[in-house]
Amino acid sequence: MRKTLSRLAAGIGLSASLVAGSLVAPATAHAEGEIRIAEQFGIVYLLLNVVRDQHLIEKHGKEQGVDIKVDWTQLSGGAATNDALLSGSVDIVGAGVGPLLTIWDRTYGRQNVKAVASLGNFPYYLLSSNPNVKTIADISEKDRIALPAVGVSVQSRFLQYAAARQWGDKEFNRLDKYTLAVPHPDATAALIAGGTELNGHFSNPPFQEQALANKDVHVVLDTYELLGPNSPTVLFTTEKFRKDNPKTYKAFVDALAEAADFAQKDKAAAADTYIRVTKAKISREELLKIIDSPKYEFTVTPKNTYPLAEFLYRVGAIKHKPESWKDYFFQDEKPLQGS
Repeated sequence: MRKTLSRLAAGIGLSASLVAGSLVAPATAHAEGEIRIAEQFGIVYLLLNVVRDQHLIEKHGKEQGVDIKVDWTQLSGGAATNDALLSGSVDIVGAGVGPLLTIWDRTYGRQNVKAVASLGNFPYYLLSSNPNVKTIADISEKDRIALPAVGVSVQSRFLQYAAARQWGDKEFNRLDKYTLAVPHPDATAALIAGGTELNGHFSNPPFQEQALANKDVHVVLDTYELLGPNSPTVLFTTEKFRKDNPKTYKAFVDALAEAADFAQKDKAAAADTYIRVTKAKISREELLKIIDSPKYEFTVTPKNTYPLAEFLYRVGAIKHKPESWKDYFFQDEKPLQGS
């Protein structure tokens, strides 16, 4: 299955690079002035593309008198990012709210992993090429749904949230058995080409829009309709890294805020940055059409994350109940005003 999907991705020019968390060697703690960042696939990581392209961490580090070395890694799936962070292989990871809440709960009172900021507000689509699947209630043994990490990724948690609404909390994981862990580029290639067992994909932009170019692919679930506008993807780190590297951490936070301001004010330039940094095989016109939508907002302020957190506690997926979103977000010099 993986070999077939990788060939498909290569065949249509989609990036299929994948680094498993288990393959990233543990590293020892380092001194102020170094930061290792793990990102994943898609437009939702555009702020990191801007930070990287404009060397904003280095810029803000110099303002504080620190020369910062920045290392970039690309992973796929919340399980891989969480493993990399806890192993000490990276310092900051980008992943969905689902993986954040899992690792926040797992490290509560120990490493105390929390979010640094949101990467923006974006709708995620559950797609299917099965004409009989109109809603999640139609999903059956005939269907196989790709998502970044089974049971952990934010897409998986969104699916569980939808299942709980459909069948009740006791049935929240009813659809997990139909899901497969496949990177977004590979899953998109499979839906576009057809002919594999994979006929569904809980995606993210721009992959979901690219897959919809296949007339047989349609939207089954829109997360904005499920939860309202929300921040599905965030950046998070350990309390230790934040405490031991205050100047480097601040440079990262300031760089991210500058990138968000840049991307939101000039989406054309942001699109150019995305294509240049990721080498994505998507036209500038197509990309602009996607991110120019008012539904897409580049901001570090988290929005509407708490409903998912409350749900995960309610069904027993996490043991600690956050009283508000502030419990799993660090509050810095300029406290975030989110939800």
